[in-house]
Amino acid sequence: MATATKAEKKAAVDAAAWVFNVVTSVGVIIVNKALMVTYGFSFATTLTGLHFATTTLMTAALKMLGYVQPSHLPLFELLKFVFFANFSIVGMNVSLMLNSVGFYQIAKLSMIPVSCLFEIVFDKIRYSRDTKLSILVVLIGVSVCTVTDVSVNSRGFIAASIAVWSTALQQYYVHYLQRKYSLSSFNLLGHTAPAQAGTLLLIGPFLDYWLTNNRIDKYAFNFGSLMFIVLSCTIAVGTNLSQFICIGRFTAVSFQVLGHMKTILVLVMGFIFFGRDDLNLHVILGMGIAVFGMIWYGNASSKPGGKERWSHALPTNKTEPR
Repeated sequence: MATATKAEKKAAVDAAAWVFNVVTSVGVIIVNKALMVTYGFSFATTLTGLHFATTTLMTAALKMLGYVQPSHLPLFELLKFVFFANFSIVGMNVSLMLNSVGFYQIAKLSMIPVSCLFEIVFDKIRYSRDTKLSILVVLIGVSVCTVTDVSVNSRGFIAASIAVWSTALQQYYVHYLQRKYSLSSFNLLGHTAPAQAGTLLLIGPFLDYWLTNNRIDKYAFNFGSLMFIVLSCTIAVGTNLSQFICIGRFTAVSFQVLGHMKTILVLVMGFIFFGRDDLNLHVILGMGIAVFGMIWYGNASSKPGGKERWSHALPTNKTEPR
């Protein structure tokens, strides 16, 4: 009875973490869309830097109040994480600029098999046939409702490849660092957010100028745009935290598979708030296939032998390795 209660509690916490991630992720996308469409704020990389700066302030305040205990992360591990994470953000922005929306979506979908590859190679994980098939169904469903025109060039392909591999590495590394160094989501954010904020705020204005030909120092800020920027940064704190919580509790593969629910919600919310007229039968069919695949994945991966299975325990180390 105690075991069942413990399992039910874990399932409830897992569900709450996932809902928190979905709500904040979709929320920040909708707010950013309104900021860019309504107020012409096209500085995506700089805005991401502001997100991490706000997250840094939040983690620092929690440490001062004693809610987050001191922890240690080796400098080399921190630098590797920031390298992967920043290449992910920059790579995605550049990929979106150089490629068609269709190829950009295909590149995002390819993160799932790449994440699977990392877990198979590094963690010796095995997947059941049903788990593999459910992942395939999710990929098909999301591609049906998001992929339209597909065109690619050599520069765009390189940018997309960098974005995919660095994003998959960053997400794998979140799970790895939390397990190896016994770090909570707040601890890991406390280590990584300041470094990401500093680097992105440094390179962001230059990258945004290259991508959009607009300079942020020439942007005409007003009350409305500042309000949306503050709202975006506030919601992004929850997005950053919930991402670390979800990957820490699940795996990068599960985060990617179930994370496509956010893609579907963004399509629906875009139709509701921005009057998009592309929510047709074709898109609805793709959504249905994707949701079916996600439900199947959750069921298949939770069965004995179906979920990502650890063949060896990852060593835990709270001190810096010699």
